[in-house]
Amino acid sequence: MNELKPKLFDVLKDYSKEQAMRDVISGIIVAIIALPLSIALAIASGVGPEQGLYTAIIAGFFISFFGGSRVQIGGPTAAFVVIIYGIVTDYGTAGLTVATILAGIFLIVMGICHFGSLIKYIPYTITTGFTCGIAVTLFVGQLKDFFGLSIASVPSGFVDKVIAYATNISTINWTATAVGAAAIVIMLLWPKVTDKIPGSLIAIIVTTAVVYFADLPVNTIGSVYGELSSSFPTPHVPALSMKLVQEMLSPAFTIALLAGIESLLSAVVSDGMIGDTHKSNAELVGQGLGNIFSGIFGGIPATGAIARTAANVRNGGRTPVAGIVHCITLTIILLVLMPLAALIPMTTLAAVLLIVAANMADWTSFFRLCKTAPKSDVIVLVATFLLTVFFDLVIAIEVGVVLAAMLFMKRMAETADVTAWKYLDEPDVTPGEAEKLRDIPHTIRVFEISGPLFFAAADQILQINSDKATRVIVIRMRSVPAIDASAMKSLRELADRAKKKKITLIFSHVNEQPMSVMTKDGFTEYVGAENFHANIVEALDYAENLAK
Repeated sequence: MNELKPKLFDVLKDYSKEQAMRDVISGIIVAIIALPLSIALAIASGVGPEQGLYTAIIAGFFISFFGGSRVQIGGPTAAFVVIIYGIVTDYGTAGLTVATILAGIFLIVMGICHFGSLIKYIPYTITTGFTCGIAVTLFVGQLKDFFGLSIASVPSGFVDKVIAYATNISTINWTATAVGAAAIVIMLLWPKVTDKIPGSLIAIIVTTAVVYFADLPVNTIGSVYGELSSSFPTPHVPALSMKLVQEMLSPAFTIALLAGIESLLSAVVSDGMIGDTHKSNAELVGQGLGNIFSGIFGGIPATGAIARTAANVRNGGRTPVAGIVHCITLTIILLVLMPLAALIPMTTLAAVLLIVAANMADWTSFFRLCKTAPKSDVIVLVATFLLTVFFDLVIAIEVGVVLAAMLFMKRMAETADVTAWKYLDEPDVTPGEAEKLRDIPHTIRVFEISGPLFFAAADQILQINSDKATRVIVIRMRSVPAIDASAMKSLRELADRAKKKKITLIFSHVNEQPMSVMTKDGFTEYVGAENFHANIVEALDYAENLAK
C-alpha cells in the first residue's frame, strides 16, 4: 500500500518554514504561467474559457494532493486538445464529462493494479508519432483565430479544416493577424529579458491593452463567448445512458493512456531535476481522482504538465504544497479577475498555442527515427503520425499499439531458431568444428532451440525431424527463456509423432518458466520425468544408453 500513499504525506514529515515560503512563491508564479495556457487550451478544445481554469484548479488540486510526485503540476495540456474537440463536436459537453470521469476511473484502476511501470512499454515511436501529429493538428486548429477568418463553424477533420480555411481565405482580418504576430514576437523575445515571468502573460497584457484602448476590430473572448462566469463551479453529472457510456469507453481509455504517459513522463523529468523518485502508481491514482472531479465540476481532461512542472522546480517548489498554492491562486483569479479575461484577443490566444504547438513537436527525433530506425519502427512512427493528423488520436493509438505489437512479435519470432547438431563424419564439418563435436551415434539426433517459443514461433518446433535410423531425439533448450500454450501444443504434436515412430524424446537444460508450463500442462508426465536432464552431457549419456 505504500506505493499508493500520496507523496504529500511523506514530505510533510520534515517540512520547514523556509520550504513553505519557497513553495508559496513557486505556486503563485506557476499559477500565472498556467492562467493563459488554461484559457487558451480550453478554447482550442471547443469548450468555454472558464472550463480551462476549472480544470487547472480542481484537477490540479487532486493531482498535487493525492499524486506520487513531489513537484507535479496538473492541468489541461495540448495533448488532449484534438481528442476533446472531436468528443465535443460529436457528443457535446455531456459526452466529454462522461469520457473525463471514465478516464479517471481507468487511471485509478491502473494505479491500484500497479500498472505504473507498464506505461514504459508504450514504444517511443508511438509517443513521438502522436506528439508530432497533435502538434500539427493543434497548429492548424489555431489559424482561424490567428488570421481572424470569418468561419461560422470550423470542421473537426484536418482535411475539412484546411479546405474551410482555403475557401474563406478572403476573409482574413489583417488587424487581427498583426496583433497575433506581435504576440508571437513578444513571446519569442521576452525570455531574453527575464524568464521569471512567462512571455505568454506579457503578450496577453500588451496586446489586450492595445486592442482595448485603440478599439481595434479584433475578436475577443468576450465578443465570442459573452460574459465570463467568475463563480466557483458547482458539481454536476449529466444524465447517463448506457449508449453514451459505451460510446465514450474508447475515447476515455485513450485519454487515460495519454494522461498516464504524459504524467509519468513529466514525473520522470522532474525526478531528474530534484534528485527524487516518484511513486508511479500513486501518481496514476492522483491523476484518476483529478480527472473524475474535473469532470464533475465542469472541467476537461487533465494530466501532469511538463512545462509547468519544470517551472515549479526552477522557482523553488519542492513539495505538493506548491501545486496546491497554484490552485488557490487560480481560484482567486477566477473569482476576482475573470471578467477582465473577456478582453483578451482571440488571435493572441491562438498565438500562444501556435508557440505551444511548435515547442511540443520533437521534429529532430522524428526525422532521425525516419533515417536510422528499423523499417518496422518507421512504419509505426509514420502510421501513428498520419492517423493522428488525418483521422483521430483514438484510432492512431489503437492502430499504433497493435501494429507495434505485431511487428515486435514478428521480430521475436525471427529470433526463435531450431538447429540440428552435426555428426563428425558429415562432409561439411570443418577441422575446428570437429574438435568441438562429440561423436554421437546416428541413432541419436540432437536439436538446439533458441529464443522464446510463443504462438508466432510455435511452428519452428515442427522442424524437428527424424529418419529411419533415429531412436532418440535430444532437444537442448538452454536458450529458451519462455514458452506459451501454442508452443506447448506443437511440442505435444512432436511427442505424439515420436511415440508413433517409437522414438524417445529427451530434454536438456529446460529453464524455469518453460519447465513450469510443461509441468502444469502435464507434458512432463506425458514424456516421462526421467527424460528431462540438467545439461547436455547428462542428456547425451542417457540417450546413448537408450540407443545401445
